[in-house]
Amino acid sequence: MKRVDDFRLKFGKKEYVPIVIGGMGVDISTAELALEAARLGGIGHLSDAMVPEVSDRRFDTRFGKDKLRLYRHNIHSSDKSGIKFDLGALANATRRHVQAAMDSKSGDGLIFVNCMEKLTMNAPRETLQVRMASALDAGIDGITLSAGLHLGSFGLLADHPRFRDAKLGIIVSSVRALQLFLRKNAKLNRLPDYVVVEGPLAGGHLGFGADWAQYDLATIVAEVVTYLSTEQIDIPVIAAGGIFTGSDAVSFLESGSAAVQVATRFTVANECGLPKKVKQQYFRASEEDIIVNNISPTGYPMRMLRNTPAIGAGIRPNCEAYGYLLDGSGGCAYISAYNREVALHPDAKTIAVLDKTCLCTHMRNFNCWTCGQTTYRLKDTTRRLADGNYQTLSAEHIFRDYQFSIDQKVALPPLPESATG
Repeated sequence: MKRVDDFRLKFGKKEYVPIVIGGMGVDISTAELALEAARLGGIGHLSDAMVPEVSDRRFDTRFGKDKLRLYRHNIHSSDKSGIKFDLGALANATRRHVQAAMDSKSGDGLIFVNCMEKLTMNAPRETLQVRMASALDAGIDGITLSAGLHLGSFGLLADHPRFRDAKLGIIVSSVRALQLFLRKNAKLNRLPDYVVVEGPLAGGHLGFGADWAQYDLATIVAEVVTYLSTEQIDIPVIAAGGIFTGSDAVSFLESGSAAVQVATRFTVANECGLPKKVKQQYFRASEEDIIVNNISPTGYPMRMLRNTPAIGAGIRPNCEAYGYLLDGSGGCAYISAYNREVALHPDAKTIAVLDKTCLCTHMRNFNCWTCGQTTYRLKDTTRRLADGNYQTLSAEHIFRDYQFSIDQKVALPPLPESATG
């Protein structure tokens, strides 16, 4: 019976353990988590979601406070069109975050950064270009383009000296999306180095509509693998979404995937950036607690826990400090929904906004509990302690379990020293 360790992901002449830890923001995929994946010979992701805020937390910078001070006069205005990110500060924050991770890197693996197209930041083209270029400047091994089709993203990097050196990959949820990307970028003579095929059971934003449940990861992966083979295009395919055990991973590796991308089980790793109390919420979740809704201002469906504090919370938009989802005209679906409720309830001290959420503030505060469909199974990967909480696990333990487990088995972690006497 094969294990994940019987396979290798190949980039040119170099080989890696075919396990990729997906990018989770805001700073849920921490540098510590990515560094463990690289140390163990796989691939870890940083997330560049709200990277100035991440820099402020990690390096005691003041990007958020400086931006708020600049635009404080606009707090009570519904017009956010004049709120802009300082591109120099954005570049500085990105370089600082990425370089700190790369300077600490050990092992034979790689560290990538996940760049979301939907972080439009009131200047979609300019801010995306700065984020990507600054990550390359700081030495990142690769960039995974997510949350959008990214038809023009490669073009934004075409003049960068590392455009053909760094690994560049895209996330798609259909063979049609891949075909469209390849056709639009053919003139650059630069194929993606890998393609992540993300299915409908993934966490957070989904690349599907309301009919997401009608799709199946194995089917989509097979279509992509067949298409690439037929066209004689050599791009490694990485399957993602709902791969919970090493045996799950092997089934994809045996059927043509070059690697798997996993994230849900790492949300409860010690190295993950989620607060301890939130990790316990993930452990306690039942299958019925996991829902897909449309409260994201991006327009994408989003999977999360039913008791997520962000659902229905009518907080004032804090675009002056954040504003990462402002479109090119300074608009955001949450701002519109919030202003609507304020107009309907002018005397209310607090309001509820049920149809959208302030994703920036809630993700920043770890109050938007996005998750994968298999989150309810996390309790089966660990032990319940005497105090009623579940034992968190090391990233190495989870990684090794994927790498070496067989027969759908999941290895429980060793008991903590406090529990053994």
